[in-house]
Amino acid sequence: MNLRDAVAGWRPAAVETSEVIGDWPAKAFSALLDLPAPAGPLPPLWHWFHFLEPTPQAALGDDGHPAEGRFLPPVPDRRRMIAGGRLAVHAPIFTGDRIDRRSELAEVVVKEGRSGEMAFVTVRHDYRRGGELLLTEHQDVVYRSQPAGQRRQLAEPAPAAEPPHEWKISTPTGPQLLFRFSALTYNTHRIHYDQPYVTGVEGYPGLVVHGPLLALLLLEIPRRHGDRPVTSFEYRLSSPVFAGATVLTHGRPEGGGFALSGMVEGGATAITGTAR
Repeated sequence: MNLRDAVAGWRPAAVETSEVIGDWPAKAFSALLDLPAPAGPLPPLWHWFHFLEPTPQAALGDDGHPAEGRFLPPVPDRRRMIAGGRLAVHAPIFTGDRIDRRSELAEVVVKEGRSGEMAFVTVRHDYRRGGELLLTEHQDVVYRSQPAGQRRQLAEPAPAAEPPHEWKISTPTGPQLLFRFSALTYNTHRIHYDQPYVTGVEGYPGLVVHGPLLALLLLEIPRRHGDRPVTSFEYRLSSPVFAGATVLTHGRPEGGGFALSGMVEGGATAITGTAR
């Protein structure tokens, strides 16, 4: 069965959840960045440390990711990659707020890539405090089929020069950083901690740095150097980063906001984005 047939007619129902925003996740992520916890509202995308799904151990697939889920497409031998996303900030979230989230499938599109068919799944999340809309987020995830033991063929991305920038942040990566971020996001995907699995099954050369972590590192530029709150953010991941690399995050003013990018030191561009 090809991916187009696998996802034909797949239209899962929306999901609604609620949570009181505690202060520990923000303190924990700040510690990961070697920074003090932020005062005031939750920084953009830090809501990712909330609304985590407590998947039972028995419900995990061979890749460590949940085998079933409302927005996991019925793709055989499913492999998952974060592609990008968009965030609109209508109002801030504060510690102690009770936030309601509504999640729904926005789109599923099958495309042909260099390694075969890929299903692009976009999920929309709306976050509200009472009747007030706070955040609108779209997350893009790519799924492909790859039977266990069939190694992925990776094209070596071309090294890139550092882009023009006014600000730069350097972040070393390693197994400890990946472990702590996986713990903060309750992420059991084995590509982030299981060296034999990630090299022998997924075909990567090493442990993969989380795409969401790269997006959060981009937002450190406007958080540290901006003079106004971020009202919108979009990002696109272009190549994987592997543990041990140093991530260089660059930013410059552009169009009343920020042009952002992240790359491996001495290597390829991994993520680009814009913040307003």
